[in-house]
Amino acid sequence: MARECAVILAAGKGTRMKSARAKVLHEVFGRPMAAHVVGAVREAGVGEMVVVTGHQAEAVEAALAGKGVGFARQTEQLGTGHAVLTARGSLPAATSTVLILCGDTPLVEARQLREMLGRHRAAGSVLTVMTTVLDNPANYGRIVTDGDGSVLAIVEEKDASEEQRRIREINAGIYCVRHDFLFSALNGVDRNNSQGEMYLTDIVGIARRQGYPVARYLCAEAWQVLGVNSRRDLAEAEGHFRRRKNEELMAAGVTLEDPATAYIGAEVEIGADTVLAPQVVIRGASTIGRGCRIGPFCLIEDGSLADGGVLPPYSHLVAGKKLR
Repeated sequence: MARECAVILAAGKGTRMKSARAKVLHEVFGRPMAAHVVGAVREAGVGEMVVVTGHQAEAVEAALAGKGVGFARQTEQLGTGHAVLTARGSLPAATSTVLILCGDTPLVEARQLREMLGRHRAAGSVLTVMTTVLDNPANYGRIVTDGDGSVLAIVEEKDASEEQRRIREINAGIYCVRHDFLFSALNGVDRNNSQGEMYLTDIVGIARRQGYPVARYLCAEAWQVLGVNSRRDLAEAEGHFRRRKNEELMAAGVTLEDPATAYIGAEVEIGADTVLAPQVVIRGASTIGRGCRIGPFCLIEDGSLADGGVLPPYSHLVAGKKLR
């Protein structure tokens, strides 16, 4: 039976993070960013995944242990194409389609992945590339298309001409590829470029030379697919998650007097008609009942508050202490 499997690239160091830790280990909304990617892929219906590790491989693998993923080690970081080749032996023999994405895109949503896979499957495409449009596309590979909207090439910033650098549609780094074509094409990719690496993007040109059209899936919300490459990017990703959580709570009947200063963790549960004053932080597996009032400058860590409970300003509620 044919199967769709995913390869998640998580071997890089991430030099722009200025950190001793591998980039994909940095936490966003309480979890390593690579764990968010694994979760989105699984929610999209792709149950089998191979994570390619390299820099600090043991630490990355430990962080993802127990999440039902396999691992492949890229001992030399020779580019994205080489990283995917590393995963070949770890994919099930019956794999028909490979979903490729990066471990530093924690905001990617299952909805986009599911829709992209569906379109790729329905069209019988050999290769589908996810793209998005940026006002400032600096540092991203540009999408060169023909008159029919099919992708002709993905040109990396350092190899792009001045005209190509003016293109605003960029490569989001997510691909659906037919398994047999993928590894046949990668065997033909060289390292003759400014970085001396095997670019995964070169498979676009190979597909075109073999007479295959290359489809593209345009993601309208660019923030969902952009990678985290710096501390600023990390903070922006955290902000997106926090705003999404706050919006979900308010939609469920919770009052946040100042959503901009409410820091509510992913696992926190809060009942309807509860009111949170400004500057409240609630973390971990905290549960807040219905009709509670939490004063300003409160910190709750793995704590519990029963229905109708009141927490005075500047309170600190910790695990194991249930305030009534």
